[in-house]
Amino acid sequence: MSTTAESETSDRARTLAAVGRLAPIRDEYPFEPRFHAVPGGRIHYVDEGPRAAPVILCVHGNPTWSFAFRRIVKAFSDRYRVVALDHLGCGLSEKPTDYEYTLENHALNLRSLVVALGLERITLVMHDWGGAIGMSFARREPRRVAGLFAMNTAAFRSRRMPLRIRVCRWPWIGPYLVREWNAFAGLAPIYGVHDRKSLSFPVKRGLMLPYETSASRRAIVEFIADIPLSSKHRSWAELKATEEALEQFRTLPVALCWGERDWCFTPAFRTEWERRFPHAVVTRCKQAGHFVFEEAPDAVESALRDLMARVP
Repeated sequence: MSTTAESETSDRARTLAAVGRLAPIRDEYPFEPRFHAVPGGRIHYVDEGPRAAPVILCVHGNPTWSFAFRRIVKAFSDRYRVVALDHLGCGLSEKPTDYEYTLENHALNLRSLVVALGLERITLVMHDWGGAIGMSFARREPRRVAGLFAMNTAAFRSRRMPLRIRVCRWPWIGPYLVREWNAFAGLAPIYGVHDRKSLSFPVKRGLMLPYETSASRRAIVEFIADIPLSSKHRSWAELKATEEALEQFRTLPVALCWGERDWCFTPAFRTEWERRFPHAVVTRCKQAGHFVFEEAPDAVESALRDLMARVP
């Protein structure tokens, strides 16, 4: 069997396995699984809507996956091409044990997918560490980017780090708690929202579906470790370059939709976005936490529709 045929057979098997795994949440996440090869493994993504339409590209953070953007995919794919990926190590993407999970590598993987799909006229929808990854990609491919939509995220350096996250960075004990006791992804449905009753059981199940075992949580540990707080950190230079590149996007249509009760990406981060993009249209969701897309989905969709109307 040729290498190409072997690859196609492997991809079919991978797709069938993904379909089976998604069966319990099919009502919430009814999209066709797709895969793209990058250094280190294959990343999973969904790609819905007219192929020639303007693109909405959704970039998640930690510890979520493309499931977080399912409502956006459903609401916008009738008119736009909506693509949402899972970073390597996350969601239904492969989870290699010998991979360097850095900001730069995640951005390069995103770029690889965008180039392979030939995506143009992109509006980036970014959440959590997806802001840094998305803008790190954008500085490499600025001509492809037409608009920015940021939700409880950052793409600039900060010394802020809540104690809950600092604990997860403590040597030995932090990774142990995250991997063996699921003390990050497992608690996200609780601490990611302002109202703990706002998430239904199927949604909680969907959020945690890819992170049910210790081995599947490796990238979560690495994401936490990859937050740069000093110039000695491996991702400091990449985040610094990304921050310095924000200026070139000031003329684009920009919207911010913020869960104001977020204990991690607090309103102080929103204020920093507003300082850098003073023309941004801001939606403040006063009773929503970090998972603003779960607690205020109507506000998110309304803000994104308004932005898309302004994107050339």
